[in-house]
Amino acid sequence: MGHIGSGLSVADIIAALYGGVLSIDDPDSPERDRFVLSKGHSALAVYAALYLRGWISDSELAAFHTDSSKLSVHPERVVRGIDFSTGSLGHGLSMGCGAALAARMQGSERRVFVLLSDAECDEGSTWEAIMFAAHHRLSNLIAMVDLNGQQALGYTEDILNLSPMADRWSAFGWDVHKVDGHDPDLIAGVAASLKTTGHVPHVILAHTISGKGVSFMEGLIKWHYLPMSDDEYIQAMAEVAAQP
Repeated sequence: MGHIGSGLSVADIIAALYGGVLSIDDPDSPERDRFVLSKGHSALAVYAALYLRGWISDSELAAFHTDSSKLSVHPERVVRGIDFSTGSLGHGLSMGCGAALAARMQGSERRVFVLLSDAECDEGSTWEAIMFAAHHRLSNLIAMVDLNGQQALGYTEDILNLSPMADRWSAFGWDVHKVDGHDPDLIAGVAASLKTTGHVPHVILAHTISGKGVSFMEGLIKWHYLPMSDDEYIQAMAEVAAQP
């Protein structure tokens, strides 16, 4: 079971979203906010949120990534509360653009949140979506970028340096906000302040640490994909449980 570091990287962002930002009291309502986990390999964090909302049972969560389980490494729409099947990187923001434009055409006030990895910003399809959203002034679209500085085979600054990220999004016509990606209250406050009608699309650049909260994982590339041993699991659970 891999991608544990990525899940911990976005856990506080997911907590902010599912803890109150997203209007999703009924995950089947046509008027619910939409959420796209573009970096689909972080689905573990979303499954935890869906469990806490009561949409995934104990037995379903315990069966994660086993034969016949609906909970795979990447999210699938067969799971209640999952709006988009993702995992092929670089496509989530395009899906979000479509969902945001559809809401406008339907006269709906629902918002669309898309959580991307910083490495996805290497991909041309992401920048095509960024241009599309700005051109159509999709102010009901909120992108969130997990800036942990890592990807599967190295650090983003070494593979393709996109700094300064804020200036790039701003140059493409987006409203840019920078936050500590491990401060759920701050993230929720910024999200609540965004004007989602008659403006421009928004992006929240969340500075995070891959493997946050587990001492032997933080900032190390290998935990993008490696599973834990039994002893590492015990240590990790103890450290996470000790978090304030």
